[in-house]
Amino acid sequence: MLMLAELLDIRKHYNQDLMARQRPVLDGISLQVRENESIAVTGPSGSGKTTLLNILGTIDRPDSGLIKLNGLDIRNMKESELADLRSGFIGFVFQLHYLLPQLSLLENVLLPLLPRRDKDARNVGQKRALSLIERTGLQDLLHQRPSELSVGECQRAAVVRALVNKPRLLLADEPTGSLDAENADQLGRLLTELKQEEKFSMVVVTHSPLLASRMGTVYKLGSGKLLPTTTA
Repeated sequence: MLMLAELLDIRKHYNQDLMARQRPVLDGISLQVRENESIAVTGPSGSGKTTLLNILGTIDRPDSGLIKLNGLDIRNMKESELADLRSGFIGFVFQLHYLLPQLSLLENVLLPLLPRRDKDARNVGQKRALSLIERTGLQDLLHQRPSELSVGECQRAAVVRALVNKPRLLLADEPTGSLDAENADQLGRLLTELKQEEKFSMVVVTHSPLLASRMGTVYKLGSGKLLPTTTA
């Protein structure tokens, strides 16, 4: 099975106090993400789950270790090269939807298409966006602004925005963390259904046992170590 992403012996420390003593957050972690795989990373608050996801998504850099995305060793890539890689290969969903309040739902969803200079490519992207909006049940809310939407609707729009560029890897950081139980269950089902339909791989950081159970493999992060707990 094709390897989409690989972390090898990743280490990350943060300064713990004014004495500049360092606290290890990730201590020699390795992780492989294969094509069409779904992974959940669980663990207590402060264990480094978000740090791990940000390193996998090239938003943060480790102190040491190897990162390969789409077969490319990214250690010596420039920030502009990493940005290009992120925009075409990775989609991000966060706990907060981060929709721009002055834009409509449709305008927010189309934001990832703005860097595209090719008109035909933008048109294809817009058609895909409208299809995903309909798939997620938001087609009657195209011109509503975030303040006019429910939290669940905003989070579904954020999922569409993350998928509009057809990424091969979706990274989700507590995507149901701001939702009530009903909306969290709805979004969890939606993510797993879209994964099967769109054939992307997914890594989800979550405190939710229900959402974690929807993933094929579940890891627990603690004391800087990443240990598998279950495989579907």
